[in-house]
Amino acid sequence: RTFSVEAMMGDGRALQSGTSHNFGQNFAEAFDIKYLDRNNELQYCWTTSWGLSTRFVGAIIMVHGDDQGLVLPPRLAPYQTVIIPIYKTDEEKSAIMPVVTRINAELAGAGIRVKMDDRDHLTPGFKFNYWELRGVPTRIEIGPRDVAKNSVALARRDIPGREGKEFVSQEGLPEIVTKLLDDIHQAMFEKARRFREDRTVDVQDYASFKEAVKVGFARTWWAGNNEDELRIKEETKATIRCFPLEQPEGKGRCFYTGREANQLAIFSRAY
Repeated sequence: RTFSVEAMMGDGRALQSGTSHNFGQNFAEAFDIKYLDRNNELQYCWTTSWGLSTRFVGAIIMVHGDDQGLVLPPRLAPYQTVIIPIYKTDEEKSAIMPVVTRINAELAGAGIRVKMDDRDHLTPGFKFNYWELRGVPTRIEIGPRDVAKNSVALARRDIPGREGKEFVSQEGLPEIVTKLLDDIHQAMFEKARRFREDRTVDVQDYASFKEAVKVGFARTWWAGNNEDELRIKEETKATIRCFPLEQPEGKGRCFYTGREANQLAIFSRAY
């Protein structure tokens, strides 16, 4: 028996992101793998295989990324925020950098994974794009006016442009950033969940099935056999991804064979 995690990518296709297989004693019998039990008798092993693979990294990119690059969930991001000082003259730099250094220490002390980008040979605009491409969840900008006002510009990666930027006080900044990271994490989760739900279609017939698998998951009653599934794959490129653990009570009518069915299946095109 196999359990799987089927994730929906940004194009509506499925990616099997994790599996757990119960092989029973089949492999043990085939390869004569035995152990001594508590009664000192030889028994065939019960074997299993399970885990999440590196394809999960690809799934994160494909689910959350945009045209500007990565958009990383805050709890997974190597850096959760990057601080970018903005200055034009040595005088402005002398006024800004002590503030940047202090804020960097405060954030790190609060357990936030922070990066201070103090590279002199790069423009602020280049740094913005550099860290957006790498998916850092938040960005803190500090310029001369911000120092004078005891504020910073705080931008979130998941909402590009001005809509995702606000000016906040330097006082209590670690708490502000921590809350924002939690808000971003939840917002990204809800966005992905809604996307999956909106593209999961309940279908009753083959015509609607063909349309559903073009854009996402088709959820439908199934009572076909291996040959039926193979024909569906040849005609639509969709396969059974899983049988949901939560099944409705009662029975339905198989969309493909017309026979009585006792379980729902999820069909999709997949990677």
